[in-house]
Amino acid sequence: MTRIVVVGSINMDLVTLSPRFPDPGETLTGDRFLTVPGGKGANQAVAAARLGANVSMVGCVGDDAFGKQLHEGLVAEGVDVAHVTRVEGVGSGTASITVAGGENSIVVVPGANGRVTPAQVEAARDIVRGADAVLVQLEIPLDAVEATLRVAQEEGVPVILNPAPAQRLPAEWLSRLRFLTPNQHELTTVLGAQGGTDFQELMRRAPCPVVLTRGEDGAWFREQGEAPRHQPGFKVEAVDSTGAGDTFNAALAVYLSEGLETAVRKACAAAAIAVSRLGAQAGMPRADEVDAFLASQS
Repeated sequence: MTRIVVVGSINMDLVTLSPRFPDPGETLTGDRFLTVPGGKGANQAVAAARLGANVSMVGCVGDDAFGKQLHEGLVAEGVDVAHVTRVEGVGSGTASITVAGGENSIVVVPGANGRVTPAQVEAARDIVRGADAVLVQLEIPLDAVEATLRVAQEEGVPVILNPAPAQRLPAEWLSRLRFLTPNQHELTTVLGAQGGTDFQELMRRAPCPVVLTRGEDGAWFREQGEAPRHQPGFKVEAVDSTGAGDTFNAALAVYLSEGLETAVRKACAAAAIAVSRLGAQAGMPRADEVDAFLASQS
């Protein structure tokens, strides 16, 4: 069984379904409201567990009602939470999400996610040592991200960094990665490049292998020294794109042992399934569903 460690955010998503996005100053009547577990870290952990991996989560929740629900939700999905800390006097992270026409807009309040520390990552060294891959994102403090890269490198474990929300990162950090998994905007920001630069040129400039997600166009990927290759997307009826990128990253990590090309194809399939369902974690597929979906496509 593939062993994955996820270091990242744990949020409660406050989801409003709306006929369209409101204009500034406008009040709309929505169709439905839900509270569902989310956060890029927790989403990736749940997606990897659904795909059959043995998953450990490193992160923080608050001592509020959301924190209790989030902790219990991860346990219910089979995620190891020994390194998930409940922070006293701090609220859990939240994401206010509006979904309209299959697209979404999101406002994130970090809450307890801002309390993830290098010391907490160091305390998880033993589980990192036994992992096949580490997944990390940028919804936690950057010193904790850097500690994750350092500990994983010292233990010889590959790291997949999903650079969202996007910000410029040191080249020295990028050089430690097994893969960087941005979209085009995120890659431009991470590299400090000019807007409008061809995405394949950006992929070549990166000091690490890149798997670039392109929505309906699928994904482009390259190992160092190779030309970018394309995995076309799968046509589905989009319902909710929330969590699709997290599903992609989790699948990439879980299936990487089967080779990069296969892992990217399965990641695109898993993300397509997620897009066709409502809810970030609720829409994440299981391994047999990915296999059945790919069989139907061929």
